[in-house]
Amino acid sequence: MTKFNELNLLDTILKNVHEAGYESPTPIQAQSIPPLIEGKDLLGIAQTGTGKTAAFTLPMLQKLAGRDFSLTPNEPRSLILAPTRELASQIKEQIDKYGKDLKLKSFVIFGGVGQGNQVNALRNGLDVLVATPGRLIDLMNQGFCKLNRIEIFVLDEADRMLDMGFIHDIKKIISKLPEKKQTMLFSATMPNEIIGISNRILKNPVRVEVTPVSSTVERINQKVIFCQKAHKYQLLRKILSEEGVELSLVFTRTKHGANKIVDYLAHHSIKSVAIHGNKSQNARESALENFKKGTIKVLIATDIAARGIDVQGVSHVINFDIPVDAESYVHRIGRTARAGREGDAISFCDETERDALSRVQKLIGLKLPVETFMGVPEKSVKETRPSKPFRDPRAKKQNHSSIDKKTKVGFKYRNKG
Repeated sequence: MTKFNELNLLDTILKNVHEAGYESPTPIQAQSIPPLIEGKDLLGIAQTGTGKTAAFTLPMLQKLAGRDFSLTPNEPRSLILAPTRELASQIKEQIDKYGKDLKLKSFVIFGGVGQGNQVNALRNGLDVLVATPGRLIDLMNQGFCKLNRIEIFVLDEADRMLDMGFIHDIKKIISKLPEKKQTMLFSATMPNEIIGISNRILKNPVRVEVTPVSSTVERINQKVIFCQKAHKYQLLRKILSEEGVELSLVFTRTKHGANKIVDYLAHHSIKSVAIHGNKSQNARESALENFKKGTIKVLIATDIAARGIDVQGVSHVINFDIPVDAESYVHRIGRTARAGREGDAISFCDETERDALSRVQKLIGLKLPVETFMGVPEKSVKETRPSKPFRDPRAKKQNHSSIDKKTKVGFKYRNKG
């Protein structure tokens, strides 16, 4: 199928889709919408940016449209569970756009704000409830939300839910859902815990898998720079000062590491902001909004916090730390080269990360072009691969002082992690 009008959608929904500027469905939309309209359960394996939100919202709106009965207070008809406030808000925006003129009532609830408006919306009855797990559990415990009338349940970005520690909340929410319902589960990866949940809640699901995790966008210019651990800060500063570097998304392995980079760059008059799980919701939203506007051109992020970021104009993705999980590399670099533009993905690799780099190259099926910084010997990944199984190098704690004599920040760099 190559056009939305071939997917048996309602005329009103088709009109809204066309007004939004879309003519042809993405692969996940083309494969998901027909079985979902038929009422089947679905397991979708897809990364951010593949169009999965429309893949589940369009058939959901179609099924809920034409309601000829009154809504029940505090008992929504459908539930979309999302891991973060940002993603939940984006889903609600799409529902408003695609569901215009369908006379369906929807609302989004999340933490970090007062619950008054959320309670009122639930009391008035809802066709679609979009929620984050924590606030939903809170309102359920207070008796403001009951799930016994749910007709459609969507669990979006399930693997990120797991990463963020929501697994127990998810299980509690699932236990309150009715047995008879249509269920959709979407996840970029399928760790064992998510496989267990999918087996529990899905009944004879259609499986849709698009954009294999090993694929990388052709418009991304990828390279790796071999350097010493202690030199990464100077290397980052050098790259950010080069011409052609516009919006830059820098990935680090840890929250503490992200904060250290922000402090270092600030000392050298480069404005940046960190986004990670320890930041408040308001701080994360403010950081993302300033990055989108270009007020701050450097965003330092951990993998969990960055999942779902869709910002046009990111010219560079920089892997300050090569991810231990090779699949995360693909998710990271996919933040650039969007909307038909080209982008650059640069990975810093010290001696402790050569094995991780080897796994990345094996996954994507490419040998990345290599450069060196400050005299690091250019050794092949194969030559430096440890003979023992990979172990997180952060376990070692031998400290070395920074070689950057101009900075007074006083960082300690760990040569082995």
